[in-house]
Amino acid sequence: MKPATGKGWWARHTLRFKIILLAIIAVIVIGLAVGLGVGLTQGGGSGSSPSAPSSTPTGTLTPLPSPSARPKWQPSVNSTWQIILQGPINFGPSNTSITPNVSVYDIDLFTNSEDVISTLHNMGKNVICYFSAGSYEPGRPDSANFTASDKGDGLQGWPGEVWLNLNSTNVRNIMKARIELAAQKGCDAVDPDNVDGYQNTNGLGLTEADSVNYMQFLAENAQAHNLSIGLKNALDIIPAVLPVVQFSVNEQCVEYGECTSFAAFIAAGKPVFHIEYPSDAPNLKTADVTNYCSNTGKGNGTDGFSTVLKNMDLDGWVEYCDGQTADTPLLNTSS
Repeated sequence: MKPATGKGWWARHTLRFKIILLAIIAVIVIGLAVGLGVGLTQGGGSGSSPSAPSSTPTGTLTPLPSPSARPKWQPSVNSTWQIILQGPINFGPSNTSITPNVSVYDIDLFTNSEDVISTLHNMGKNVICYFSAGSYEPGRPDSANFTASDKGDGLQGWPGEVWLNLNSTNVRNIMKARIELAAQKGCDAVDPDNVDGYQNTNGLGLTEADSVNYMQFLAENAQAHNLSIGLKNALDIIPAVLPVVQFSVNEQCVEYGECTSFAAFIAAGKPVFHIEYPSDAPNLKTADVTNYCSNTGKGNGTDGFSTVLKNMDLDGWVEYCDGQTADTPLLNTSS
């Protein structure tokens, strides 16, 4: 449509009217500009794009109180170690030596007997006993004790294994019994795995606070049996649980660039037992070892860590940052 002919709306008004109208418009524009500036400041300011949603709650978790008594064994920073979750260990006829000759062995609670643990002690080794505290595994001696209501979604990549409800009284009673078994077998510490269900699709609505409360429960039971206890992964809850655990067992912090979070253990005088799983293990090149063992780049923060390079089976093979390798003999229990 063409514009109408004749004088326009603006031309028909006096100069005084125009001045008053422009003044009113100026006041409105200034008000809008101030309001917009306040809104931008509250939302990030300086024209910056909104920050990505955090994977953790905005609330700060309160650190747990330190236990009233110290456990019998506090492992030291830079401890040498080996982890074997396929087993049991085969010492051979002499039972006087083992390879590698390291100070700490982290082994499966169920597949290793009291005799295995006693033999390691006779060799001057400390023993950490592994069990999954946050997942159901089929085939464990107590697997039938879990109920359907205890179980959530499956663990990705681990067929048959599912997340557990950390708040379940039944689950907690089973884990209490596992800690008692560790004490009966003579373990020096426990390594409870999969307490980081909150980081995964667990089907149970688990939160960081649930994991902190659960670790407090586990730590209290370990302390009651004079056992040390470690935190497995779960970097988000380190500040809260650091007072009640004696060490960290971490997997792949170099792979994911997360090692600075675990350095809090070293600062507290507690070791980080650190595992990386190179894709080409056990045929590693020197450059591969350097990549995982350097306190630079993605490995920043690993100074003082007790690093081992393993394959995903966690069998007897291990390589250390000095290039030394070992293969602990295991009994064949497949038959």
